[in-house]
Amino acid sequence: MKLEFIVPITINNTAHPLPDDPRTSLLDFLRRDCGLTGTKKGCDHGQCGACTVIVNGQRINSCLSLAVMHDGDSVTTIEGLGTPDAPSPMQKAFLEHDGFQCGYCTPGQICSATAMLQEIANNMPSDASESLDGPIKPTPEEIRERMSGNLCRCGAYANIIAAISEVAEGDAA
Repeated sequence: MKLEFIVPITINNTAHPLPDDPRTSLLDFLRRDCGLTGTKKGCDHGQCGACTVIVNGQRINSCLSLAVMHDGDSVTTIEGLGTPDAPSPMQKAFLEHDGFQCGYCTPGQICSATAMLQEIANNMPSDASESLDGPIKPTPEEIRERMSGNLCRCGAYANIIAAISEVAEGDAA
Protein backbone atom coordinates (compact mmCIF):
# COMPACT_ATOMS: atom_id res chain seq x y z
CA MET A 1 0.00 0.00 0.00
CA LYS A 2 1.46 3.34 -1.04
CA LEU A 3 0.81 6.32 1.21
CA GLU A 4 -0.09 9.52 -0.60
CA PHE A 5 0.98 12.88 0.76
CA ILE A 6 -0.06 16.18 -0.75
CA VAL A 7 2.75 18.37 0.51
CA PRO A 8 6.28 17.05 0.00
CA ILE A 9 9.21 17.64 2.29
CA THR A 10 11.57 20.40 1.17
CA ILE A 11 15.23 19.57 1.64
CA ASN A 12 17.81 22.25 0.88
CA ASN A 13 15.17 24.12 -1.17
CA THR A 14 14.27 21.07 -3.27
CA ALA A 15 10.93 19.26 -2.91
CA HIS A 16 11.08 15.51 -2.30
CA PRO A 17 8.23 13.02 -2.01
CA LEU A 18 8.09 11.33 1.36
CA PRO A 19 9.07 7.66 1.61
CA ASP A 20 6.51 4.91 1.13
CA ASP A 21 7.51 3.28 4.42
CA PRO A 22 6.24 5.41 7.34
CA ARG A 23 8.87 3.79 9.61
CA THR A 24 11.76 5.46 7.75
CA SER A 25 13.73 7.87 9.94
CA LEU A 26 14.49 11.31 8.59
CA LEU A 27 18.19 10.39 8.75
CA ASP A 28 17.77 7.27 6.61
CA PHE A 29 15.51 9.15 4.20
CA LEU A 30 18.14 11.88 3.74
CA ARG A 31 21.00 9.45 3.23
CA ARG A 32 19.35 6.60 1.33
CA ASP A 33 16.48 8.18 -0.59
CA CYS A 34 17.83 11.68 -1.20
CA GLY A 35 21.53 10.82 -1.56
CA LEU A 36 22.53 13.46 0.99
CA THR A 37 25.24 11.59 2.84
CA GLY A 38 26.72 14.59 4.67
CA THR A 39 24.41 13.93 7.61
CA LYS A 40 26.03 11.11 9.57
CA LYS A 41 24.61 8.14 11.46
CA GLY A 42 26.56 8.01 14.69
CA CYS A 43 24.74 6.31 17.52
CA ASP A 44 21.25 6.09 15.97
CA HIS A 45 19.87 6.78 19.47
CA GLY A 46 19.92 10.61 19.66
CA GLN A 47 22.93 10.71 21.95
CA CYS A 48 25.79 11.97 19.76
CA GLY A 49 24.37 14.71 17.50
CA ALA A 50 26.19 13.53 14.35
CA CYS A 51 22.82 13.47 12.55
CA THR A 52 21.79 17.03 13.48
CA VAL A 53 19.87 18.89 10.77
CA ILE A 54 17.82 22.08 10.82
CA VAL A 55 14.03 21.72 10.42
CA ASN A 56 12.03 24.93 10.08
CA GLY A 57 14.89 26.78 11.78
CA GLN A 58 15.27 24.37 14.71
CA ARG A 59 17.99 21.79 15.11
CA ILE A 60 16.93 18.20 15.61
CA ASN A 61 18.50 14.76 15.74
CA SER A 62 17.29 13.28 12.46
CA CYS A 63 17.76 9.72 13.74
CA LEU A 64 14.96 10.28 16.27
CA SER A 65 12.41 11.65 13.83
CA LEU A 66 10.35 9.86 11.21
CA ALA A 67 10.46 11.36 7.73
CA VAL A 68 6.65 11.30 7.44
CA MET A 69 6.45 13.66 10.43
CA HIS A 70 7.97 16.37 8.26
CA ASP A 71 5.31 16.59 5.58
CA GLY A 72 5.49 20.22 4.41
CA ASP A 73 8.58 21.06 6.48
CA SER A 74 11.78 22.69 5.32
CA VAL A 75 14.94 20.73 6.15
CA THR A 76 18.47 22.08 5.84
CA THR A 77 21.38 19.66 5.88
CA ILE A 78 25.11 20.39 5.76
CA GLU A 79 24.86 20.31 1.95
CA GLY A 80 22.31 23.14 2.13
CA LEU A 81 24.47 25.46 4.23
CA GLY A 82 27.26 25.88 1.71
CA THR A 83 29.38 24.27 -0.97
CA PRO A 84 33.09 23.59 -1.28
CA ASP A 85 33.33 26.64 -3.55
CA ALA A 86 31.06 28.83 -1.41
CA PRO A 87 31.14 27.62 2.21
CA SER A 88 28.97 29.22 4.85
CA PRO A 89 30.69 31.43 7.46
CA MET A 90 30.43 28.57 9.98
CA GLN A 91 31.98 26.09 7.56
CA LYS A 92 34.83 28.54 6.87
CA ALA A 93 35.41 29.09 10.57
CA PHE A 94 35.55 25.35 11.27
CA LEU A 95 38.21 25.01 8.58
CA GLU A 96 40.22 28.01 9.79
CA HIS A 97 40.15 26.88 13.44
CA ASP A 98 40.64 23.14 12.80
CA GLY A 99 37.25 22.51 14.40
CA PHE A 100 37.49 18.83 13.52
CA GLN A 101 39.91 15.95 13.47
CA CYS A 102 38.32 12.88 11.94
CA GLY A 103 35.41 15.01 10.67
CA TYR A 104 32.65 12.50 11.35
CA CYS A 105 30.75 14.74 13.76
CA THR A 106 31.48 17.94 11.83
CA PRO A 107 28.29 18.15 9.70
CA GLY A 108 26.13 17.82 12.82
CA GLN A 109 28.34 20.25 14.74
CA ILE A 110 28.06 22.86 11.97
CA CYS A 111 24.29 22.48 11.57
CA SER A 112 23.83 22.66 15.33
CA ALA A 113 26.11 25.70 15.68
CA THR A 114 24.33 27.52 12.85
CA ALA A 115 20.91 27.03 14.44
CA MET A 116 22.29 27.71 17.92
CA LEU A 117 23.49 31.17 16.93
CA GLN A 118 20.00 31.92 15.66
CA GLU A 119 18.59 30.80 19.04
CA ILE A 120 20.93 33.25 20.76
CA ALA A 121 19.97 36.01 18.31
CA ASN A 122 16.31 35.31 19.16
CA ASN A 123 17.12 35.61 22.91
CA MET A 124 16.15 32.02 23.69
CA PRO A 125 17.81 31.34 27.07
CA SER A 126 19.67 28.19 28.04
CA ASP A 127 20.70 26.84 31.43
CA ALA A 128 23.93 28.83 31.10
CA SER A 129 22.31 32.17 30.23
CA GLU A 130 23.11 34.95 32.67
CA SER A 131 19.67 36.50 32.26
CA LEU A 132 16.28 35.31 31.11
CA ASP A 133 15.06 38.72 30.00
CA GLY A 134 18.03 40.44 28.42
CA PRO A 135 20.18 39.94 25.38
CA ILE A 136 22.10 36.70 25.49
CA LYS A 137 25.82 36.81 24.91
CA PRO A 138 27.52 33.93 23.06
CA THR A 139 30.09 33.33 25.79
CA PRO A 140 32.17 30.14 25.71
CA GLU A 141 30.05 28.82 28.60
CA GLU A 142 26.83 29.57 26.71
CA ILE A 143 28.16 27.92 23.55
CA ARG A 144 29.36 24.83 25.45
CA GLU A 145 25.97 24.41 27.12
CA ARG A 146 24.06 24.77 23.87
CA MET A 147 26.39 22.45 21.96
CA SER A 148 26.39 19.77 24.66
CA GLY A 149 24.20 17.49 22.52
CA ASN A 150 26.92 17.26 19.85
CA LEU A 151 29.78 14.99 20.81
CA CYS A 152 33.27 14.94 19.29
CA ARG A 153 35.12 11.73 20.07
CA CYS A 154 38.38 13.31 18.90
CA GLY A 155 38.08 16.11 21.47
CA ALA A 156 38.28 19.14 19.17
CA TYR A 157 36.03 21.13 21.52
CA ALA A 158 38.36 24.09 22.06
CA ASN A 159 38.64 24.60 18.30
CA ILE A 160 34.90 24.15 17.81
CA ILE A 161 34.20 26.83 20.44
CA ALA A 162 36.76 29.14 18.77
CA ALA A 163 35.10 28.67 15.37
CA ILE A 164 31.60 29.32 16.70
CA SER A 165 32.82 32.32 18.72
CA GLU A 166 34.36 33.85 15.61
CA VAL A 167 31.11 33.58 13.69
CA ALA A 168 29.11 34.84 16.69
CA GLU A 169 31.33 37.91 16.90
CA GLY A 170 30.86 38.53 13.19
CA ASP A 171 34.56 38.09 12.43
CA ALA A 172 34.02 35.31 9.87
CA ALA A 173 33.97 36.44 6.27
